[in-house]
Amino acid sequence: MPELDILSLVVQCARETIPELAEHEFRRTDRLAELGVNSLDRAEIVVRVLEALQLRIPLVSLAGAKNIGELADLLHEKRTS
Repeated sequence: MPELDILSLVVQCARETIPELAEHEFRRTDRLAELGVNSLDRAEIVVRVLEALQLRIPLVSLAGAKNIGELADLLHEKRTS
């Protein structure tokens, strides 16, 4: 799955988890915390993405992502390695 598709998947999962973000125009630089997403919802978004990608990795391995673009990059790396 290309990196752009992974970013789209992150956005889709964010919108499904937080309906208030349905109309938000996401950018790679968006930080979920700055959009008002709490830590439990952020974890749920990541878990949904991991399930969709059929990846089994510790959530802590994604903790370094500062925004959704970096999260997509990390997921792409994990998926291709």
